[in-house]
Amino acid sequence: MLKYVNHDIVFQEFPDEVTLAINLSLCPNFCPGCHSPYLCGDHGEELTEERLCALLEDYAGEVTCVGLMGGDNDPQEVERLCALVKQRFPGLKTGWYSGRQELPEGIHLDAFNYVKVGPYREDCGPLKNPDTNQRLYRTDGYELTDITNRFWKK
Repeated sequence: MLKYVNHDIVFQEFPDEVTLAINLSLCPNFCPGCHSPYLCGDHGEELTEERLCALLEDYAGEVTCVGLMGGDNDPQEVERLCALVKQRFPGLKTGWYSGRQELPEGIHLDAFNYVKVGPYREDCGPLKNPDTNQRLYRTDGYELTDITNRFWKK
């Protein structure tokens, strides 16, 4: 089960996208220095198909992507909901910010356009730091292309 705490329209999580970012709680990672440690708790309401679709209908025409921020407690549900978005909202892109070092075995890439992996490590910094351990990938459904460098200032 996924629970969400809040959501917002953001512009920097996925390059060239206007994203409805949905912050999920029940994070099992407990990364030291995490910018949102409250997401480790059991907060919010269940992110059901109906609730997700209602949110997307509310923002229809305003966003180009929906990003699930977290969800490592139930990656199969993250995949299922993103696949549902692609089916019901053609053209809307999907992204997942996972704090795991690698995607769980069995996750199907065709549910996603973007996937971020890697726990936050204070000594490495966030995606905008060239020394980051985190990686953001664009996927065509079969392969991952590392686009992390899109966050680095030139």
